[in-house]
Amino acid sequence: MALTCPRARARKVPPPAVQLWAASWVLALVASAVAAVAVTPYPPGMRKEKAYSFGRGFLGLDKCNACVGTSICKKLFKEDIRFDRWLSSDLILPKASRQSYQGNLTDDSETWRPVVLSRLLPPLRHQLSDRSICSSAGRPPTCSIETALRATPRFQNWARSHLLYPSMVQGLSAPLLRCPSQRLLDRVVRRYAEVLDVGSMQMKHFSDRDKLRLLYTLAVNQHPLMLQMFPGTEGWPFPRYHGSCGRLAVWAGTRPLSTIRSTSLQQRADAAYQLLHIAQGLATNSLRFRLYYTQASEDMFGLADDGRVLVMDASGVGVIDLQEGLPPDDDHTNPANQVTDVFSCLSGSCERPRPCSAVRPSQSFALLCRNVLPRLLPSRDLLQSLHLPSKTAQELARCADGARSDAEVTQAAHSLMDILRTMRSCSPLYGYRYPECIYNDRF
Repeated sequence: MALTCPRARARKVPPPAVQLWAASWVLALVASAVAAVAVTPYPPGMRKEKAYSFGRGFLGLDKCNACVGTSICKKLFKEDIRFDRWLSSDLILPKASRQSYQGNLTDDSETWRPVVLSRLLPPLRHQLSDRSICSSAGRPPTCSIETALRATPRFQNWARSHLLYPSMVQGLSAPLLRCPSQRLLDRVVRRYAEVLDVGSMQMKHFSDRDKLRLLYTLAVNQHPLMLQMFPGTEGWPFPRYHGSCGRLAVWAGTRPLSTIRSTSLQQRADAAYQLLHIAQGLATNSLRFRLYYTQASEDMFGLADDGRVLVMDASGVGVIDLQEGLPPDDDHTNPANQVTDVFSCLSGSCERPRPCSAVRPSQSFALLCRNVLPRLLPSRDLLQSLHLPSKTAQELARCADGARSDAEVTQAAHSLMDILRTMRSCSPLYGYRYPECIYNDRF
């Protein structure tokens, strides 16, 4: 029998058009790859660094959750926030030895607005505070700050509670917490912007991480919380709070009040009037919270672009709940009842403010007239200006005299406001009241 070979299976050959298209596609890929290598100034595997190489240590993220929060970290890493008021992408990161920085923030990469980036404390005081946490726990100076704070009885009490009670903040040095009511603490929780679900007075949606951040901020510096509790969008004289990243908080920027010392008397009179008007509004408002200054200095205040004066440092602002009244000040009358722990001194001072019962209704007026207004209205203006009534110096002295009664100090402050109101000019420089001031002299 003859052997026969099976017929080989014929292979299909693509049409010439398909072959030409495939060859062209491969050549295009090779050409683009060669071109990319030719124009790339970086060796293979090396990525171009961003303008700001944020380190966890610079931001304080390595200390979280003994920090403020992380709500604005994304904007920092995307370079939507840049330092030193420069918009160039070639800037280097500023020195970490400073407490605060000037910067700019954008939401659309085209328009920028000034902001302040600030730590709760100067870096050196932060280091001392961290060491005190470790030493109080009997641990080495480089211990885990978060672990040490979580082990404290105070935080364990916070972790078990769904509400923030006055007993849970007793002994903290913040003026905000000198005589806290339940209504005030509910507002602290309800306005806390570092959690996803804002608006509830209960802390059921707070993780232990969120509770530690809130407790730490209350203990170290109340300023970010004051901006959240009393926002400028609701008429309060505080800058807008933008968020935080680690131990760096961000809020709207202004120019220092001291920049108008050499300007016209009308401009300084406008700022002086606003300062007194702000103090009056903080003391008497529809929420029945009396906000008062425990200290006052020129660098506490700033000027917005529209001429408004804002309280740029709210760390020394106390709050009294006029609706619920003053709670008994047991720790003042009986030192044995004082609650002190490591949280009591994290601000750098273990000294608590004076009891709320000792706060005078005219205290804010007196501090302003004593420490701030004389810088805006120096004696040469009070004695030589033809535009100021002769009694201006007398009223300023009465307002600053702490030995006078509350009624006398308040009356002197109101008299000063009446004088200063007539000195203010109506122009577009004061956008916060222009053009209303053209039609109504009340503005």
